[in-house]
Amino acid sequence: MPEAFVTLATNVGYCMGSLVVGKCLRRYGTTRKLVVMVSPNISAATRLSLEDVFDEVVVVDVLDSRDRAHLLCLGRPDLGITFTKLHCWTLTQYSKCVFLDADTLVLGNVDELFEREELSAAPDAGWPDCFNSGVFVFVPSLATHTQLLEQAHLHGSFDGGDQGLLNSFFSDWAIKDISKHLPFIYNLSANMLYTYLPAFCKYGHQAKIVHFLGKTKPWHLGYNQQPTSGLPSWNSNRNLQRYVNLWWAEYYSQTQKLSEQPSEHPSELRDSAPIQHVPVQEDAGACLSAVPAPLQLQQGRSVSPLRMTPPPQSLEMDSKVQGEDAQTGSPSLGEGTLSESPASSCQQPQEVLSESEKVTASDSDDSDWFGDPGCRHWPGGWSHRNGARQ
Repeated sequence: MPEAFVTLATNVGYCMGSLVVGKCLRRYGTTRKLVVMVSPNISAATRLSLEDVFDEVVVVDVLDSRDRAHLLCLGRPDLGITFTKLHCWTLTQYSKCVFLDADTLVLGNVDELFEREELSAAPDAGWPDCFNSGVFVFVPSLATHTQLLEQAHLHGSFDGGDQGLLNSFFSDWAIKDISKHLPFIYNLSANMLYTYLPAFCKYGHQAKIVHFLGKTKPWHLGYNQQPTSGLPSWNSNRNLQRYVNLWWAEYYSQTQKLSEQPSEHPSELRDSAPIQHVPVQEDAGACLSAVPAPLQLQQGRSVSPLRMTPPPQSLEMDSKVQGEDAQTGSPSLGEGTLSESPASSCQQPQEVLSESEKVTASDSDDSDWFGDPGCRHWPGGWSHRNGARQ
């Protein structure tokens, strides 16, 4: 049976991220299949664009923890729908898979991850005795999928999202088998560089996968033509912006042809010439050396952002929640629909949203499925949305 890299997209922004993930894996010569799971609200045109990069586009139902208290303690009410990630265990046509969040940036060939066993993952920067669920090795199994759903029913998630649930389910990860601890270079938290910048300066050039944690993603930001201007070499924001620029360069390697031709569907992406990183030698005197830099097209042309069509307006982030994806006009999933409760209370809420609190989904292809009439509540307060359109 084949093996596969798997990612997930539940809104237009994460579709952009998925394209970058898939394109990077292709460019670095993976021999594995590429699979993207998408929620039913993703439009047919966007799915076709994903098919240009991925071997398989799988439509899956949306799973939502609806755990308002824990999500608000985490400060991420949008993460309830990360329960949808559990569907990856149903991909039993593959013998082993590596899951990559769509907000990751692959910087090299990582096929060696398939030598690891389930559940292999890197420590979370915030609590290293837990693993970060943005990158992990797993074995598809309907039995495991059923057990995960039962875990969600009975115990929920201590953080309201998939990471808390998976850490509770694979509870011996921290102490049982060190071989299941992936090196941090396979899940480098881009926005946590300030916590140990000297280590990043020493080892950052070895990074294989960068993970853009937090609410703000590369597609919410623009390309900064002068990311190092006015910032000292040790400034962590300077390094983060370099990774964001690499993300945009990779995104434009996929969409460059589209920028040259008007299209009826702005979100429909077409393939274009891949780009290659120029190897960078470690320089102990500058942290920037840890970040891959200058890019070149295979045919030898320099990929200067100044020569490219400027990036589209970054997808706007409301100060409280993520609103409509500004460029596409498509509402994003998962934010703005969970009512607030006091942040100091981290107890499981005793009630779920009433019918009057539900938001009716629109008829557009990229509609917000929170409160969809097809949503039904499960014991423990989380919900499952049937993939069938109403």
